[in-house]
Amino acid sequence: MRRSTSDWTATAVLEHLGELGTDENRQGMARFGIDASRAFGVPLSILRPFSKKLGKSPDLAGDLWASGFHEARLLAILITPPKAMTAELTQRWLDDIQSWDLCDQLTNVHARRADSGALVPVLAASEREFVKRAGFALIAWRAVHAKAAPDREFLGCFDLIRDASTDERNFVWKAVHWALRQIGKRSAELHGPAFELGEELARSEDRTARRIGRETVKELSSPKVRARLDLD
Repeated sequence: MRRSTSDWTATAVLEHLGELGTDENRQGMARFGIDASRAFGVPLSILRPFSKKLGKSPDLAGDLWASGFHEARLLAILITPPKAMTAELTQRWLDDIQSWDLCDQLTNVHARRADSGALVPVLAASEREFVKRAGFALIAWRAVHAKAAPDREFLGCFDLIRDASTDERNFVWKAVHWALRQIGKRSAELHGPAFELGEELARSEDRTARRIGRETVKELSSPKVRARLDLD
């Protein structure tokens, strides 16, 4: 029997996730650096359409998050509308996160709020791996979603990027790299300054900073990026 949206309690959702999950997917999650100790093994390609069936529901999201199961928390993020994904809720959920995919999906939703930029320096200043990652993931997502934000906002992120470029932790440096690349791809006006910072980092004595710099320069030099920004 097909359920209506109102029939989906947290208990029913967890039971359904248990039916959808596979050991093969759980093993795949672990290979991609995702903590699968409390996971059913349900891929995002299935969770996204399921979240649309559930509809936006902050109350159900809260119950799913409290369950502690990985896919339930992904669903919680997906069914929380940006207006309900406040800075307070974002920080509270980040305190529970130990996986890059939860971090990135959470910041993806929060970045759609006009005021989300205020959280960037707070998160980026943290020494906790996934909280710090969230700060730079938020920069990257805002570069995509915050269409009305002025370019000077992103120029103001360069000091944060420079300071974090020597953090060799895998999930941190990759987010720092992601943030710088997305800034450089946001507009023709930002491309030059981001490219220059990439060149600066590529000359660094620090190995992690050099890697971020080299890969940034490589991507921002690509014909595809330059053509999209009409730089040639």
